[in-house]
Amino acid sequence: MKDILSAIQPTGDMHFGNYFGAVKNWVDLQDKYSCAFGVVDYHAITMPTNYQKLRNNTWELIFNLLAVGVNAENLFIQSLIPEHTELSWILSCFSSYGQMTRMTQFKDKSAKSKEETKDSFISAGLFNYPILQSADILLYRPKFVPVGKDQEQHLELTRNIAQRFNSLVGKEYFRLPEILFTETPKIRSTANPEIKMSKSAGEKHYISVFAEESRLRKQIRSAVTDTGRTNDGDMSQGVKNLFELLKASGQTEAYKSLLQDFENSSLKYVDLKDAVADGLLKMTRAFIEKRKEIAANKKNVKNQIKQSSWEIRKIAQETIKNVKDLTGLINVRF
Repeated sequence: MKDILSAIQPTGDMHFGNYFGAVKNWVDLQDKYSCAFGVVDYHAITMPTNYQKLRNNTWELIFNLLAVGVNAENLFIQSLIPEHTELSWILSCFSSYGQMTRMTQFKDKSAKSKEETKDSFISAGLFNYPILQSADILLYRPKFVPVGKDQEQHLELTRNIAQRFNSLVGKEYFRLPEILFTETPKIRSTANPEIKMSKSAGEKHYISVFAEESRLRKQIRSAVTDTGRTNDGDMSQGVKNLFELLKASGQTEAYKSLLQDFENSSLKYVDLKDAVADGLLKMTRAFIEKRKEIAANKKNVKNQIKQSSWEIRKIAQETIKNVKDLTGLINVRF
């Protein structure tokens, strides 16, 4: 069993929304817990995708995760561990249709897919993917799953499936994973701070962790700041987002000083933007150098991740063996 299980879809490049919203937390957690972090490429094909680029995006994300400090031994690629899909089928037989119809992300993503592709086709995989997500978790029987509020419904589904399984097979086999809420900033698009930072929204809506200095500074300098304050006296979303980025990059003194300027109505947005850019560049300098080392040694790094996936797969194999025993399925002993 693992203490921590978390996963991310293979988007290739990593932006600051990904990093501050999840990956930085992974780096911190692995010093305290036994962790498994997956790049879940099966999930990527539930929505229309560029199949020719999927494999490359998966490896690019792996390289980026390693560059920012995730340990290789904690990483796995979902499609290298077939037990994910095997457990997903078994758990689908312990899941109710009614539960699946109530999953809000299916409704949101299917509507988005229709809008973007102008195609009424919605895959059954998109409907069933919360069960695969539950299998991703339960396969390693973790104690904690670090999630944001938007994923709370999925973890509750996982706990419900695990409870039903345990009840029907007459054994408390799956431990019910607990939510591990951690303080993670919600990074928004600097071009439109009303939406989250996202690659799917277009190039101007995300800033790569590995961006060249000139590009990063240009994107921060063009960040929307709105009017500074809303009618109720609060910070505008654009300014708040810049302060969030400054704080997240570890520039505590600059954050306090500029926040005081804001409170005194003396803040110059150019000073805030320059401080944000300086903070992000200072933080990512080591990441970029590490990424260059990885790029020069890709073959060995890929073999290393295949090996770590195999080692992590041993946990998955043991789980499937036990689940088959409990459900009366014919087993192949490892």
